[in-house]
Amino acid sequence: MTRPKKIKTDCHIFLLGKAYQRGHHLVQNRLKPYGLTNAQYVVLEVLWQEAGITAVKIGKLLRMDKASLSGILDRMAESGWILKQQDDRDLRMIRIYPSEKADGLKETLIEERRKANEELLSGFTVEEKVLLRRMLLDMV
Repeated sequence: MTRPKKIKTDCHIFLLGKAYQRGHHLVQNRLKPYGLTNAQYVVLEVLWQEAGITAVKIGKLLRMDKASLSGILDRMAESGWILKQQDDRDLRMIRIYPSEKADGLKETLIEERRKANEELLSGFTVEEKVLLRRMLLDMV
């Protein structure tokens, strides 16, 4: 079997897109057995850092529009990954928490994400990984 030729382009946006597709696919394959999507997983990571935040704050942190996030949160609540609770002081506000199911699988899911990152960056030195992370954070 012959290997495909490497892509030759000066378009950084195209290359970033292709790298994203590969990384997305690696994580997606690892989350599939748990019934989670990549977007749902990043919501859980936010909630593990700050349980009880609002959907508006999650949207701002993840730079996700309200309509997309609303559907994601609804599906996560239906499948038992999150809990939605009215705020005690402001009944118009809904606070989002990771469920016991999510907390019980936290370490396993984080490890799956770590392994996907490791596989994606397996050809890089430690210095290259640090540099890539810094450049990506600067872009974001």
